[in-house]
Amino acid sequence: MESGNLKTLLFALLLSLGLCLPGSSSAQQYEATQLMLNYEKLVQLKKILDNMYQGYTILSNGYNRVKNIAEGNFRLHEAFLDGLLQVSPEVRSYYRVAEIIRYQQYIINEYRATYNQVRASGDFSGEELDVLEERYSGFFKASLRNLDELAMILTAGELRMSDFERLEAIDRLHDEISGLLISLRSLNTEIGTLQRQRQRLKDEKRAVLKLTEKKP
Repeated sequence: MESGNLKTLLFALLLSLGLCLPGSSSAQQYEATQLMLNYEKLVQLKKILDNMYQGYTILSNGYNRVKNIAEGNFRLHEAFLDGLLQVSPEVRSYYRVAEIIRYQQYIINEYRATYNQVRASGDFSGEELDVLEERYSGFFKASLRNLDELAMILTAGELRMSDFERLEAIDRLHDEISGLLISLRSLNTEIGTLQRQRQRLKDEKRAVLKLTEKKP
């Protein structure tokens, strides 16, 4: 039964009770009227509560929908970031990785060979050897930093980078260590040229001394 019909029926019942009861008075009629008014207030409150509940349901559903979307996006974002921590086989097998390692070995072997040769020749002073050793140390440390960065790029869980970004970084390291190797070889060439010049001067001095000794 709808609330309007229920209200009409209740009002009629209260009115008949107020009129039919023996000894009915205006006070009884007043109480009946108040009861009717209280009922109307109750119906209004129920409507308000129903509207509030509907509004809460809409708000709650909207919040849960947004929450689920946000959580879904977070999971996708987290999966994407975790994927960036992985290193693909294509990156690991990139040919420039092997070249970087090989160039670093060239740097070590070539600077050691030149330095040992120069030190053993006796053509350079102690101060010159100290300066040369410092320069070689700079090449060596730079090549080690290059290898350390390469190791980080190729180690899963170290850096969040896409495959493209890793390949770009490897290309950059390759250019850097190639430049180091070229600079080292240029220095070794200069040192070798200077050593030959000094050796030639020493040979010329010996020849002059021999000629002087032969004279009566």
